[in-house]
Amino acid sequence: MTQITIDAIRAAQRQIKGRIIRTPVLDLRQTGLEDLLPTGATVTMKMELFQKAGSFKARGNLLSVEALTNEQRAAGVTAASGGNHALALAWAAKAAGTSAKIAIPKPADPIHIDGCRALGAELVLCDSIIEVFPKMHEIAEAEGRSIVHPFEGYNMSLGAATCAAELFADVPDLEVVVLPVGGGGLISGMAAALKLLNPEIEPFGADSMYQSFQSGKPEAIDKVDTIADSLGSPTALPYSYEMTRANVTEIIRVSDDDLRQTMRVMNESLKLMVEPACAASLTGAIGPLKSRLEGKNVGLIACGANISRARFMQLVG
Repeated sequence: MTQITIDAIRAAQRQIKGRIIRTPVLDLRQTGLEDLLPTGATVTMKMELFQKAGSFKARGNLLSVEALTNEQRAAGVTAASGGNHALALAWAAKAAGTSAKIAIPKPADPIHIDGCRALGAELVLCDSIIEVFPKMHEIAEAEGRSIVHPFEGYNMSLGAATCAAELFADVPDLEVVVLPVGGGGLISGMAAALKLLNPEIEPFGADSMYQSFQSGKPEAIDKVDTIADSLGSPTALPYSYEMTRANVTEIIRVSDDDLRQTMRVMNESLKLMVEPACAASLTGAIGPLKSRLEGKNVGLIACGANISRARFMQLVG
């Protein structure tokens, strides 16, 4: 397994500089959220929802596409996605001058589907998120396209590591980070980077890899049932799982009802209309982890905001 190193993170930062946004951080004590935060805690949120293609996934996708040979780029890329990865790959493929053909579930938010098509990607619509991964492999075999997996692989985790390096540069006295986790592409890279930068930092994850952590090995689930489509991976895979297992203190669960409430809070207090996955980090910090974070310097991430107004209103009411 290729390990992430400080040198690799710095090289990746140089590679993507000027094309990826160095997103800002927000001190949540200076917002309308202060009464909800852990007592005595300093809580800083990395605003990755302002990233290209609307999420952190632009980083790993750009690194992944640029790692391809000219011959591979000529054949194009493929992926499976619940939405954000599809948008990010469509953006990265266009930026790198290659084509993308992506399997995406029909129930995906129209903002994902329309956005991908606007960026020139070809979409194959599947009935559910469970079906998109077999379809991705079918496309790759039939057309010779390179797979850019949504969370499994070195470049995806390295892209997330560049996000962590920015957060650490802005908030060097971090003690704890709370990160959203689905398949593990974000948390694996961010946790690895933060542990390299300061081994004392404690990364926590807020939820599908929970089941794998409990069993001690990567697990698949038969049915994905969550409003957080970006976190709704049907499986955990070896690379991202092992990276996460090695660096993450604990993974806690957050409910759909709690995500909805945090979405409302972020909309009312921060004037942000975020997707459910984007609310997971804050949900963990003001919910199940709240008492454990008292007096700590805490880092969070707002990972993406690709949600239509209709979908947002449907969820929060």
